[in-house]
Amino acid sequence: MSDEHDAPAPPPPSTQTQTRTAVAEETRSKQPVPWNVVLLDDDHHTYEYVMAMMMQLFAMDEVQAYKIACTVDKDKRAVCLTTHKERAEFKRDQILAFGRDPMMSSSVGSMSSIIEPAEFDGDDNKDGLDRGGA
Repeated sequence: MSDEHDAPAPPPPSTQTQTRTAVAEETRSKQPVPWNVVLLDDDHHTYEYVMAMMMQLFAMDEVQAYKIACTVDKDKRAVCLTTHKERAEFKRDQILAFGRDPMMSSSVGSMSSIIEPAEFDGDDNKDGLDRGGA
């Protein structure tokens, strides 16, 4: 008898490593689509209301909040935050629930807000603000 017969057979090739690699590559390539939280203008809310909402809901400072108020007044819309869809929906819902502007008698409810895929490229970030928000 030779030594060749006494040696154990090599283990079969593993497909587990190949599967993990394929899943890891697929996961890396499927990044979540960023979404914009967009505040829509109306004539029933003051700059002070918009600023207070931005500072409370998005943790903006006064300068950032004022820029959003100016943008929504001038352009009729302003991107408040760019984030993943679930958080964008949550932030939109917070805007919709913020309530009426107590400084305006014509204000009967919250401002309007929508979410849209960030690839929309509505050029809302032309002022260069960081849209990280809270």
